[in-house]
Amino acid sequence: QSKCMVDAVGKGTSTIRHKITEAELRPGRTVSGPVLMFVADVALYVAIFGEVGIVPQAVTTSLNFNFLRRPSADADILGVCKLLKMGKTLAVGEVSLYSEGDPEPVAHAVGTYAIPLGVVVRRPA
Repeated sequence: QSKCMVDAVGKGTSTIRHKITEAELRPGRTVSGPVLMFVADVALYVAIFGEVGIVPQAVTTSLNFNFLRRPSADADILGVCKLLKMGKTLAVGEVSLYSEGDPEPVAHAVGTYAIPLGVVVRRPA
């Protein structure tokens, strides 16, 4: 079961919240990298599904991740996603990750998802 919660979904956007537990901290009380990568992937997944609906066969094809600074061990991690391109077969988005209450990002990711053929991408009217 995921500890990620959806805070918001908008037109090509999403905001995800992940509550950090002691088990997710590395020595020195820093949030582990895989946790941050997971939050970024979920934020991208939710933003895409906000555009096309739930598509179980949509999969991550790439995730480029940059760690910018140490996240707080005592704050939720927020993943804020913006889709850069929503094509027929590929979706590309960027995710900025924050420790809640801090305006400076702790990490940045750019990811691509493969969208199965036949999925109708909703376009603005």
